[in-house]
Amino acid sequence: MLVADSWKDYDLIDAGNEEKLERWGKYILRRPDPQAIWPITGNQEQWEKVHAFYHRNQNGGGSWEYCSLIPEHWIVKYKNLSFYIHPTGFKHTGLFPEQAVNWDWMTDKIKNRLKTGHKSVKVLNLFAYTGGATIAAAYAGAEVCHVDSAKAMVNRAKENLILTGLGNRTVRFITDDVIKFTQREKRRGHYYDAVIMDPPSYGRGPEGEMWKIEDNLYDLIILCREVLSNNPLFFLINIYATGLSPFVLKNILTVTIKNKFGGYASADEIGLPISSSGLVLPCGAFGRWEDRFD
Repeated sequence: MLVADSWKDYDLIDAGNEEKLERWGKYILRRPDPQAIWPITGNQEQWEKVHAFYHRNQNGGGSWEYCSLIPEHWIVKYKNLSFYIHPTGFKHTGLFPEQAVNWDWMTDKIKNRLKTGHKSVKVLNLFAYTGGATIAAAYAGAEVCHVDSAKAMVNRAKENLILTGLGNRTVRFITDDVIKFTQREKRRGHYYDAVIMDPPSYGRGPEGEMWKIEDNLYDLIILCREVLSNNPLFFLINIYATGLSPFVLKNILTVTIKNKFGGYASADEIGLPISSSGLVLPCGAFGRWEDRFD
C-alpha cells in the first residue's frame, strides 16, 4: 500500500464506526467512510468538537450540520499545489487527499521526461473532477486536456489551476462525456503521452447509456490506447468503492498497454495514515503502466 503521509494542511485525525474525523486546514470535519468498520480508537471527545458533521439519511444521501461558522470554501496546500475545499451535498470536499501519492509520482515522471530533451508531455485526464491530477501535471510542465461531464467540477478545476498560479499553462478544460470525447480525439488523430482516469463504479452517459466499471473498463482502456503516442510515458487508473482487486488493474494494463509498448505495469492500494492510532485507512486502488522505473 502507498500511504499519503506528506500532507501538512490535511490530517486524518481518527477513523472508526464507519466515520472519519479530518482536519482540512484549520477546520475539522466529520463524515462517513464505509471502510472504517472498526471501533473508534482515539479520544471520543474530539469527535464532538467539529466545525461540520455530515449526517447520512436512510435514502443513501445526507446533509451537513454546521456546528460553527465556516466559510463556503477555503484553501489547502499540498507542497506547491493549492486547492479550494468545498463541502458538497454528498459528503465530499472537492479533493481526495490520498491521491497525493499519484500526484508526486506523475510529477516526477513528467519532469524526468522533459529533462531528457522532449519538448512537451501531453496528458489526457478523464473523469478529472476538480483537477488534482490536472494541477499536478501542469505544475510539472505537461500540457493537459481535462475532461469531466460535470460543468461545476470543471469550473472548480479552473479555479484550482489559477489558485496554484498556473493560469498561463496549457490546459484545455472540456465538459463532455469521456467516451464520446475520446472517440472524437481518435478520429481527429490527437495523441497523448499519458492518460489518467478515475472512472466511477456506476453511471449513465448523456443518452442514458449504463456504465458499470466491471463491464466497461477494459473497452475504455482499449479506446484510450488508440490515442496514446508512439512513445507514451504513463497510464494511471484509480478506482473507488468497487470489489475489483488492484491486480485486476495490473492484468488489464499488462494485456492492453504493456504488451504493446513494453515498460512496466503495477498495482496497489492507496491509503491515509490515521494520526491518533497509527492505523491506515484504505482509500481505493490504482493501476499504473510506465515506460520505465525512474
